[in-house]
Amino acid sequence: MSVVVAGIGETQMGKYPHRGLHEMIQQAGFAAIKESRVDPDRISAAYIGNFNGQQLASQGHFGPLAMESLGLSHVPALRVEGACASGGLALLQGVEAIRSGRHSAVLVGGVEKMTHQNTATVTHALTSAMDIEFEANTGLTFPGSFALIAHRYFHEYRNIQSEMAQVAVNAHDNALLNPNAQMHKKIDVDKVLSSPRIADPLGLYDCSLVTDGAAFMVLVSEELAAEIGSSNGHRRVKITGSGHGGDALSLHGKKSMTTFSSSLSAAQQAYSQADLKPEHIDLAEVHDCFTITQIINTEDLGFFKKGQGADAVAEGVTARDGAMPINTSGGLKAKGHPIGATGISQAVEIVTQIRGEAGDRQVRKADKGLTHNLGGTAGTCVINIFEGA
Repeated sequence: MSVVVAGIGETQMGKYPHRGLHEMIQQAGFAAIKESRVDPDRISAAYIGNFNGQQLASQGHFGPLAMESLGLSHVPALRVEGACASGGLALLQGVEAIRSGRHSAVLVGGVEKMTHQNTATVTHALTSAMDIEFEANTGLTFPGSFALIAHRYFHEYRNIQSEMAQVAVNAHDNALLNPNAQMHKKIDVDKVLSSPRIADPLGLYDCSLVTDGAAFMVLVSEELAAEIGSSNGHRRVKITGSGHGGDALSLHGKKSMTTFSSSLSAAQQAYSQADLKPEHIDLAEVHDCFTITQIINTEDLGFFKKGQGADAVAEGVTARDGAMPINTSGGLKAKGHPIGATGISQAVEIVTQIRGEAGDRQVRKADKGLTHNLGGTAGTCVINIFEGA
């Protein structure tokens, strides 16, 4: 059974230390509900992605918080947490709720407030998504983890720092055309390669952003979508395949550091459910928490052979005007990474592209799109496939 995306909404991603959770939820949530033209009384469940509200915003219990903010206190809601995949997992819960037949209209969303805290506090909060006893307590951070992954990739294949730099350049170029992106800054390969090292070989521009923001979607059954009609003028977009994969929390617990098992599993599920193959996908939003990660992800998703993802970047294949556009929104790298909202924000971009409403960043062919959302050091992966009707 397909699930129809009836409405989308998101905030501009950025640094808003004086902007509250309620305000961000209201901006994105009300926009999604209004666009959907679904009577709010018909929304019977909600799933809200949030990673670390307790540490970063001293706020838990995000389900009722979001619903009260939106004037829907009677709607049962729950917070969904899976580190950086929290938003993708919230979306997955909504998809499954519609497919089960129990609900005909649900609200899914995500929100994170981070930038009001100092770097040390944010870093401490983020490390809770890795193994504290065996990793964080030794001094390991996520830039360190993915730096180790990059070095292992260099060992197994070749040094691809220049191609990683091009990943960052592409992200910034795309974000310049996205009014909701956090980072509107033109860069070049030399700037990336000469930037301060965060964890060698990762420099400042190889790393995603600390971001405040929210994103929401209204999902409905095909029956309710037919009842609502399409007079709002948007092309109808369905979610036809979903996957949820898992792997070890720790880096040392994985069978491979250069192939993420959680991605392979989630991709297999999603492609099978949608009855599609990687070559059928027109564009994708993948989890580029670091530039090396985007390259590995595109290989794991089957877009390119192992060891050849960097070649595709160098040849322009993954650019916005390339044969396989990746992260047209700017990605986590430049659109921003509002952790609990990231997976939903990725979906907002794919829906916008399939509708043909992406403006100057619109790709030539956007009939089938994919979102790929990782949690932690790829311990969790959620993939959703979207198709235009």
